[in-house]
Amino acid sequence: MAGNSTKLSPRQKMINLMYIVLTAMLALNVSSDVLNGFRQVEDGLGRSTATAAVRNETLYQQLADFNEQNPEKGGLWYNKSLELKERTSQLYDYIDSLKVVIVKQADGEDGDVRNIQRQDDLEAASFIMLSPSKRQGARLRKSIEDYRSYVSDIMPDSIKKATIEDCLSTHINTRTEKITPTLWEETLFENMPVVAAVTILTKMQSDVLYAESMALSTLINNIDVGDVRVNQLDAFVIPNSKNIIRGSKYTANIVLAAIDTTQLPNIYIDGKELPADRKGHYEVFCNTTGVFDFTGYLEVPHGDGTVTRHDFSSSYTVVEPSATISATMMNVLYAGIANPISISVPGIPNNAIQATMTNGTLTRQGDVWEARPSKVGKEAVISVTATIDGNTQSVANTAFRVRQLPDPMPYIAYQDAKGYEQHYKGGKPFAKTLLLQAAGIGAAIDDDLLNVTYRVLSFETVFFDSMGNAIPEVSDGANFSQRQKNSFRRLSRGKRFYISRVRAVGPDGIERDLSPIEVIVN
Repeated sequence: MAGNSTKLSPRQKMINLMYIVLTAMLALNVSSDVLNGFRQVEDGLGRSTATAAVRNETLYQQLADFNEQNPEKGGLWYNKSLELKERTSQLYDYIDSLKVVIVKQADGEDGDVRNIQRQDDLEAASFIMLSPSKRQGARLRKSIEDYRSYVSDIMPDSIKKATIEDCLSTHINTRTEKITPTLWEETLFENMPVVAAVTILTKMQSDVLYAESMALSTLINNIDVGDVRVNQLDAFVIPNSKNIIRGSKYTANIVLAAIDTTQLPNIYIDGKELPADRKGHYEVFCNTTGVFDFTGYLEVPHGDGTVTRHDFSSSYTVVEPSATISATMMNVLYAGIANPISISVPGIPNNAIQATMTNGTLTRQGDVWEARPSKVGKEAVISVTATIDGNTQSVANTAFRVRQLPDPMPYIAYQDAKGYEQHYKGGKPFAKTLLLQAAGIGAAIDDDLLNVTYRVLSFETVFFDSMGNAIPEVSDGANFSQRQKNSFRRLSRGKRFYISRVRAVGPDGIERDLSPIEVIVN
């Protein structure tokens, strides 16, 4: 009886077994989460590393650009940057190669760092980095120490030097209870899962690029790349415009490149000194048309008491007031629609131009104007004024003839094989299937010169029976009536009918009788 009391029931055995399985699954889930966490950190470090590489390339380009502009000052630091780039690339690529061989040790020759299969392998990293036959860990430590020493020597700033020492440190704080000190590489790679080892190596690459960035910033600061530099002084005349409208002013700034704002130069134009309070701002009132030249020089005092002279010369042109006014569509304006008009004045910005119109209205739509004439047969005159130096003056008047819109052409709208709308205007075969699909007819002026749509009010279709008798059918407004559609279905190939008595109204409000079109059924 005592022996039998220790036996477990089948139900209890099942419960215990399920507990063991669930506990094992929980342990697996924790392990999987940790591995996935390393993968997420690896992905984040990869993005940061790529961004740092782009930033460093920008700094290299700055050094290269300055060296090209001024090799005498930039050559030394540019050459140092080339050496830095080579040393960084060697170390970065070496660390990259270690990730590859560790993954291949775990997954085989087809192993891919971006898709590690045996992420939890605890032997691959130790074998590559710590085994006596490989000893890549010791070699990596030596490479990082050499690079750290090289970059630190570039840094004159003790704070930056300390930052680099800390960033690329290979020092390990050993535990006091250990008799034998732990090596740096053993701490990082012994019994380390493959995905964790790869993440650690990526973090090292990120640290290397950070050190490279600090070194590049130091090289750039050494040549004061943020400052404006010149090795030659020149005088410049900077006019607002060389084309001047009579009655307005010629305005120009006369400056010395890289001028010291604490010691302004003395400016002389045509033998007369420009007042110092003008600060190089030169103005001439222009009453006569033509080309005008002027010369002068600047006297620049130096700290040692010497003065250097820099000559300059320039010219400007004074022209009569003028403007360009053109109808975008043609040389006439049409009543009842918005006619696009282009108005410009040479040398004057669009926001300083005003225009008015007789026999209609003229409105601005951005940089384009729209003219709406009122009466047909009466000229419309567009007058243009411009605001110049605060003064408004007339620059042009142009007259246009006003005409009535021509009659539009009726058509049957359909879609071609590419889905674009096309207009059938008669006179050639038209597929019966397209005819049956059409809702009705439209009317428009679409001759590539005008593009005006009309609204069809009504129309008739005229069919002919076997005896030649005309059979008219009335539309349903702009749409085909049911009787017209029934007639279409009875048409055979080669038959024809006419669309006539078309009435339409355009944007000018005038109702028109349009020409008929002949439809040939195909």
